[in-house]
Amino acid sequence: MKQPGMKTDGPRPGATTLGLLTLALLLGNAVLGTAQTRLTLTEAVQAALQSNHELKAQGSAHAARQADVGIARSYLLPRVSLEERYLRTVNPTYAFMTKLNQERIELPDFSPDTLNRPAAISDFQTALSFEQPLFVRKAAIGLEMSKREADASRESLLRKNEEIAFKVVQSYLRVGTAAEYVRVAERAIADAREHQRLAELRHAEGLGLYSDTLRAGTAVAEARQRLVSAEKNLAVAKRALGLMTGSAAAVDVTAEAPALPVREIDDLRRESLLRRDIKSLELRRENAVSNTKLADAGFFPLLGVGGTYQLNDHNRPLGGEGDSWQVMAFLRWEIFDGTKRKHEKTKAMHQVAEVEEHLAGMKKLVSFQVDEAWLTLEEARKNRELARAALQTAAEGRRLVKLRYEGSLAPLVDLLDAQLSFDHARATLVARENEYTLALANLGYASGTILADLQLEEPKERAQ
Repeated sequence: MKQPGMKTDGPRPGATTLGLLTLALLLGNAVLGTAQTRLTLTEAVQAALQSNHELKAQGSAHAARQADVGIARSYLLPRVSLEERYLRTVNPTYAFMTKLNQERIELPDFSPDTLNRPAAISDFQTALSFEQPLFVRKAAIGLEMSKREADASRESLLRKNEEIAFKVVQSYLRVGTAAEYVRVAERAIADAREHQRLAELRHAEGLGLYSDTLRAGTAVAEARQRLVSAEKNLAVAKRALGLMTGSAAAVDVTAEAPALPVREIDDLRRESLLRRDIKSLELRRENAVSNTKLADAGFFPLLGVGGTYQLNDHNRPLGGEGDSWQVMAFLRWEIFDGTKRKHEKTKAMHQVAEVEEHLAGMKKLVSFQVDEAWLTLEEARKNRELARAALQTAAEGRRLVKLRYEGSLAPLVDLLDAQLSFDHARATLVARENEYTLALANLGYASGTILADLQLEEPKERAQ
């Protein structure tokens, strides 16, 4: 699966489909007017992994870390430079050397007067130089550290993918829940209107009070208000889902509920140890250890070779009246640096201890998050079952009160109370169903298996 900002060996399967899907998300409203793109949960997550701006930004940050590897490698590669200089001087030493480099020395130039008081002379010097390090311990360690940091950045990016996937699931469920609330509100209006019809019918037959018809009308108005709020919440939820998928337009969801697996808690605890953010911090701990080696590397000398090919001319740039070359080998050893290296190593050791504490704390936090998510799932499952039972009870209670009202054995207020209880039970069940599915997704996010749960990642990919 392609990640933003990561290199791949070839085009990713389904990339064309995702590209068309993204285009549909961006242009759907403009082309279709009020029509909205409808996505399955998998399609919504795929669109977000392709187009979410937050994920793209982190992908670019990861690409920058990859570029750091090339920068670190450059310190071990040869450096080649071309330089053009112009010199005009009456300095006796420089004047003589300049003519010598230009290969224009003649016998009169050895005259004491000429040597002591030379005429002004010009020189265009062209130099092609190279320098090749042979042993630079700091650069070699720095290269390994930059590679490890790029790997850590990749793991952070993959964890960001999981975070975005979880946020998409949240937004997706909010749309589904908001749509269900709209349907509940519409059914509540239909029920309230039926109660209003019964109240008006009973009043017309002289069996009911006029105040009952007024109260029933108030119930209809309140039900319509709840529908207005539910429709607003649905519109906002669709826009929020569109935002997560990188679109400025509203995005609707399909009717089917997302199917997420329920794993064993012991398996989830083992899986959580492979979480991408833990891997990232483990790599950065290794880099912190390497920082101590980097500080020690300052005590080693630098070895290298170099050379220059030089042209000199007194008339024109890049001229070649005289040419020469030189090769060299060098050793550069910093004997004393004011105890800088000593303090750098002390700092690096403290940083190792800092990362070790962060890593130990993160592992404990991850274990807590998995257990908390598991308990939340159990709570959501039980609450869902209780909500289903409560709805059945409320439905039966409303049915019985309605029969009593129709038989003039109960006042309208009892029927309205029973209806309100029934509406509340319907809305509560919708919320509990959503909470259960969200708890499943949260458990997958806490254990780092959410992409595998959504069938967007193979288990073997997580072990890499």
